[in-house]
Amino acid sequence: MPSHDPDALGALLEQAAALPPDERAAYVDKASNGDDDLRETLTSLVLAHDAAAEYFERITEQIIGPALAAFAADNAAEASHGRLENTVRPDLGRRLAPHEIGPFIDHGGATAQLLRRRLLTLAVVFVAIAGLGTTLFLWSQVLPALRDGMPVRPAVWIGLTLYALLLTGTVVFAFVLRSPRPLSLQTLRTLEVVGFSSVTACEIWRIVVTWRAGVVFRYVTADTLGMMLLSARQCLTWFTLIVAYGVFIPNTWRRCALVVGLLAATPIVTAAICNAVFGGLDGKLLSTYLFNIAMWMMYAGALAIYGSHRIDVHRNEALEARELGQYRLKRLLGAGGMGEVYLAEHLLLRRQCAIKLIRTDRAGKPEDLFRFEREVHATAALTHPNTVHVYDYGHTDDGTFYYVMEYLPGLTLEELVREQGPLPASRVIYLLRQICGALSEAHAAGLIHRDVKPGNIMVCERGGVHDVAKLLDFGIVQWRAIADEETPATARVAIAGTPSFMSPEQITGAEVDERSDIYSLGSVGYFLLTGMPPFLRAGAAETAAAHLRASVIAPDQIRSDVPADLQSVILRCLKKTPNLRYHSTAALEAALALCKHEADGSNVNADDSGAFGLHG
Repeated sequence: MPSHDPDALGALLEQAAALPPDERAAYVDKASNGDDDLRETLTSLVLAHDAAAEYFERITEQIIGPALAAFAADNAAEASHGRLENTVRPDLGRRLAPHEIGPFIDHGGATAQLLRRRLLTLAVVFVAIAGLGTTLFLWSQVLPALRDGMPVRPAVWIGLTLYALLLTGTVVFAFVLRSPRPLSLQTLRTLEVVGFSSVTACEIWRIVVTWRAGVVFRYVTADTLGMMLLSARQCLTWFTLIVAYGVFIPNTWRRCALVVGLLAATPIVTAAICNAVFGGLDGKLLSTYLFNIAMWMMYAGALAIYGSHRIDVHRNEALEARELGQYRLKRLLGAGGMGEVYLAEHLLLRRQCAIKLIRTDRAGKPEDLFRFEREVHATAALTHPNTVHVYDYGHTDDGTFYYVMEYLPGLTLEELVREQGPLPASRVIYLLRQICGALSEAHAAGLIHRDVKPGNIMVCERGGVHDVAKLLDFGIVQWRAIADEETPATARVAIAGTPSFMSPEQITGAEVDERSDIYSLGSVGYFLLTGMPPFLRAGAAETAAAHLRASVIAPDQIRSDVPADLQSVILRCLKKTPNLRYHSTAALEAALALCKHEADGSNVNADDSGAFGLHG
């Protein structure tokens, strides 16, 4: 059996994917029958299954559903004359950078680091408090009874147990935060909730126990002044907890207000319930007591929310004041697989630009730095107007590597199809021809992009010209001149690219050339015409197998108004065998130019009926 036979590989891949994860390695060894090349290829395909699962879920949920709905509503004609609407993406509620890597966005990098430091500080403080509380509880409640030979009341043992649990929990909490293991923002937020909930639960227990025993009223008089003193003493811990949350925990003021509101309501509700169950205060005294607690909580909440808001404002101002060489960072736009992207401004030229720098939590990995610098060198060598332009690059004082590129307000093709549905044929041709030009220059320089997909192509307005396509993200570009060399960035990579738009030879790990990018560009064209990738199956492995051996459904079977000549061009790009595709992007561009709808598309940029949504 040939080691790279598409049909055989597809069948083996489906069988391996159907097995439990712990049985796949044995199956691959058996199926390869001593063929190391086949074993490596199958292993790469199986590894791609898990890596691509999230991508297909997102495609199904966010793109396929809206696209099918657009077909059902027969809105294709309405989209045929449109431009990008002058809105940001409402589903995400935020603005995106042009060079974000598809769906893999994470704004929590800097916030997570700050939150981790603050939680660790609070954990150390709580360890000291819990340790002191446990010691005082032993000294005042347990030791006197043991010294006098008296039995220790069950409530005292319960209290001591809770103090010990709180002390143990805060110590574990501090060790987790202090460990070198990376923690996501979601995990840190979970730890935040668990930590403050634990302290809240202990304080609720203290109120219940002291109220039940009558200790809460022992040192105050049953009058208005006594209730004011009692409420002040009872609120001390709550006041400190609420203000500490607002000042120490990085938040938006809305989230801070929600958490603070819950914390502030807890002592009021707890006191009211305790009085209803155990008694102790009549109506007038209870009203005075609860009113004074409410006032203390209101003061604490106002301080916490205002403090949280001001700290957030100062953090943003500090970001704006941060400078990299001749550039001032203004705000974080987003984060990709290994780099953060900031909107910035040149200090002298006052020109807006985008700066990408390697994330601080990954700066110590040489393979990431190698790939990051390679992306810069690959992109900076290209000057085509449809390739994103790199202006500058350098290192900060702390060794962080960065590069400066043009800032592109607009949408990716993925976002465009999500908002407008499948595009008219003339517009598809117009956009594809531009990307052909960008790829032609890259291929002539010996560069294979290997990740041509809708998320890596921006549509924007430049110099008054609409529908300008820009090819982005050369982060996994392959230099054909060094493709066979063993480098930190290329050594033993299982699979690189986006599975829905990868060529069969890229999936199998075979050597790729410009015809692989042509296959990916054909997949992009298919996506623009139909609203979905050429192959979409239940799982990632099945989709990868379909790229290897399944026949693609003709676009006119999904959308009846697809021109026959354009469909023929797209289907030729999607041939399984590279020799059956166009031999170059120049040949592909020439074929697109001959399509009868091309004349309509050539004037698409002159139509001023639409406006572009600006991300920034």
